[in-house]
Amino acid sequence: MKVAAFFAGAGGLDLGFKLAKFDVTWANEYDKTIWSTYEENFPKTTLDRRSIVDVEAEDVPEVDGMIGGPPCQSWSEAGAARGIEDKRGQLFFEYVRLIESKKPLFFLAENVSGILFSKHSPALDRILSNFSQLGYNVSFGLLNAHDFGVPQDRQRVIIVGYQSHVGRFFTPPEPVNDANKKVLRDAISDLDGLEVPAREGNKANEKLHIPNHEYMIGGFSTMYMSRNRVRSWDEPSFTIQAGGRHAPLHPKAPKMVLVGKDQRVFEAGSENLYRRLSVREAARIQTFPDNHIFKYTSVVDGYKMIGNAVPVTFAKVLAQKIAKDLQGQVRNSGEFKPGQIFTFSELDPSGLPRN
Repeated sequence: MKVAAFFAGAGGLDLGFKLAKFDVTWANEYDKTIWSTYEENFPKTTLDRRSIVDVEAEDVPEVDGMIGGPPCQSWSEAGAARGIEDKRGQLFFEYVRLIESKKPLFFLAENVSGILFSKHSPALDRILSNFSQLGYNVSFGLLNAHDFGVPQDRQRVIIVGYQSHVGRFFTPPEPVNDANKKVLRDAISDLDGLEVPAREGNKANEKLHIPNHEYMIGGFSTMYMSRNRVRSWDEPSFTIQAGGRHAPLHPKAPKMVLVGKDQRVFEAGSENLYRRLSVREAARIQTFPDNHIFKYTSVVDGYKMIGNAVPVTFAKVLAQKIAKDLQGQVRNSGEFKPGQIFTFSELDPSGLPRN
């Protein structure tokens, strides 16, 4: 099946779908710091570099599916959480506009957990209602990527719609069992000792043993030191964020020591062990393969690309479930009846409402 990707970023979602045998034929990404990375890793995919606001339906090829993660900062608990009042939050409706015009067989949208906050309920209800009125059976819920083979705790809202004639809803695949959940040791232990610091000003370091295996240098803010930033080798990573300043610390360091309310320090005598995860280590934790090369002049852009991405393995298992659900189905480009909306918990494993 052919797919068009929006807010493509460094291509985590796109690569997951590609690995699940979807053909990502066209992608849209407005951030110029990402273009070279995307084109390096997806040379056969047409990259549209405009804002989605300027993309018309006729610019998008005929596809079976549309996938994307509209900008999440507007909904993030770590940010201002302005939601739909923020211009970035309003881009969600541009995604709805193009789905309405192209009528793909399915769509997927990914966003941060903050979109579920009660203050955003009217906006989320409006978005979901728009999708269902377009003729899609819509299901949504909060999933932790760690439950699906990703070595980090990363909770994200997934919204999937199938054209109503399909007669079922998307439900998540079965989580991996606890014994098979990935931890930091699985992801990055072989990289330890091969890292290099970024150059002054956090510019890219050309003297690398492994592509992108450089880490941000510089001090740690009072906010950073307000809580522990170290997970051990046998734990999943903290969420990889879209900023190097707040990147987790490497697991070879002892956990930080609480010395006062919201105040921690590095363990005495072990200060030299505390460094931020490298760009490549962050990419490994986001389950990007090592041949996925991130191109940048400042490591700040490397961390941003990776932190904003959907973990590849997570994307792949979602895509595989969609492919299984839609096997043999064809896109209806005509009129079709409005769909319904359910949370994942309201559906049985076959994709039908429990009641």
